[in-house]
Amino acid sequence: MIAALAVAPVVLITILVGLRAVAAMRTTSDFLVASRRVSPLLNSAAVSGEYLSAASFLGVAGLVVKDGIGSLWYPVGFTAGYVAMLVLVAAPMRRSGALTVPDFAEARLASPVLRRIAAVVVLVIGGLYLVPQFRTAGLVLGAVGGTPYWVGVVIAGVAAATTLSLGGMRAATYVQAFQFFLKLVLFLVPAAWLVFQVGPDVRAQAVDPKEFTHFSHDTTIEFRVGATLEFRVPTEVRAPDGTTELIPVGSKEIEAGRTIVFPAGAPAPSVGNEAPGGPGWDLPTLDPQNAGYPVLSTWAVLIATMLGTMGLPHVLMRFHTSIDGRAARKTAALTVLLLSAFYLFPGIYGVLGTVLVPHLYLSDATDTAVVALPAVVDPGPAGALFTVLLTAGAFAAFLATSLGLLLAVAGAISHDLLEGGLRQMRFTVLAAAAAVVLLALPAVRLDAGVLVTWGFTVAASTFCPLLVLGIWWPRLTTTGAISGVVVGLTASAGAIATTLFGPALPGWQAILVAQPAPWSVPLAFATMVLVSLRGRPPAWSRDAMLRLHLGEGRSPYLNQRLLQGRDPGHSSRTSGRSSTVRRMARRFVR
Repeated sequence: MIAALAVAPVVLITILVGLRAVAAMRTTSDFLVASRRVSPLLNSAAVSGEYLSAASFLGVAGLVVKDGIGSLWYPVGFTAGYVAMLVLVAAPMRRSGALTVPDFAEARLASPVLRRIAAVVVLVIGGLYLVPQFRTAGLVLGAVGGTPYWVGVVIAGVAAATTLSLGGMRAATYVQAFQFFLKLVLFLVPAAWLVFQVGPDVRAQAVDPKEFTHFSHDTTIEFRVGATLEFRVPTEVRAPDGTTELIPVGSKEIEAGRTIVFPAGAPAPSVGNEAPGGPGWDLPTLDPQNAGYPVLSTWAVLIATMLGTMGLPHVLMRFHTSIDGRAARKTAALTVLLLSAFYLFPGIYGVLGTVLVPHLYLSDATDTAVVALPAVVDPGPAGALFTVLLTAGAFAAFLATSLGLLLAVAGAISHDLLEGGLRQMRFTVLAAAAAVVLLALPAVRLDAGVLVTWGFTVAASTFCPLLVLGIWWPRLTTTGAISGVVVGLTASAGAIATTLFGPALPGWQAILVAQPAPWSVPLAFATMVLVSLRGRPPAWSRDAMLRLHLGEGRSPYLNQRLLQGRDPGHSSRTSGRSSTVRRMARRFVR
């Protein structure tokens, strides 16, 4: 009942907004960039709504419960990335006239090959970012409504795909802007209620928590995935039907789907890592791998999140919806303010969760700590009401982010890899959503925050150097750009694959493999620079950069170059399909 009350209104409003945008859908530009007529305020709200994903609404608080107060470096990196985007990327990207990041890549360097490689990178980032959205939707609906995991995954996929296929970017813009303010209210109000409701004793414990060693009350834990628990002393537990079992000292395999009730006062088992509130929990650094190098781990996360923001394809597409470069810069500046307001609150849920629901770390369900808190604080109607509100806000987070990511993936397939029109883009949205649902079903064991950080890592290792050098360095060559993107993708994806399927590594090696941004990003930059220095940039390279930096006014110098036929986006090597940017360039002389 709680799940239905929370999810149904959000899904219904999302689809209705999509239906209202159908009448404005006539061209590819309408579908991908809403005809470039979105105001800065509306766009910044939409960017914020899109950016505040499951990792932000639920994941950060869950990481605080599991890994400690240092996890608040994640929102610092998420927000600081927009400052770098504001300074380096936002306005020039909008002036390029591109529809997608691969579109920009081909226009800047006249390389269809680079365009296709960039489209593949978009698919990798989209997969790493979309899977945790759908995964967390399944976990949250299961936690509050008792539904099977697959139900939430399918509902999220159907709602996002239906909205996008009907209304494209225009529908996504209005939905995401609405859902940002909805998420802000639904995050702020329950946080204030929780702080006042828990009382001074719990507030004091939240500021200075003790290690979770015993259950303070009868606690029911549902293991949606299997786990290995380490029991330090013999512990008597019971099943929901009342039957008891004495578990001896040692390791105990708990199969997926089992529910165990731990009585009040029972010693808490462990799962191989430090319990919430334990030694080092309150340190302002990150060490999720328990490798003993917290400063290195913290820098790895900051580099990935800050530089990765500049390369997220669904965020970059948002700036193409702005009226001009100045509006794109205002959008980025307003987004920093809106995100800063939202990120004041995940820490509140995290520290309260460490005191009230620390047992969630046993079943690897800390992502659900936010929606679990109201029922623990008040089992009555008030707790149920705030659980509904938080579940609705969480589902809004899943949908808002999924809309932008699905649109970026569909654009990469239909606009950059294939020559498709509006009908094909709509079909591609549905197909991409179905594929992500299939990927999310077996991903219940994976941590949403880790998956999203990996998406940032790939973006930082590929698109960040491509955009920074492509916008600010005229000597970048096609060969250098292709080499750098391939090296960055191979390095980051290889490290992720090693983490998932390779052997466990000790010490600092574990950090640099699980979070490869500190070495994969410099490697990609260095590859682009060194390979480019061995070649010669196209004759029109400086003209292309002038178009990115001279603002919305006319440049007599650039106009003269264009009138002489030296189109800064043209090359005889380019395929017959005209890039959006090259078509836009000719407007300078009109």
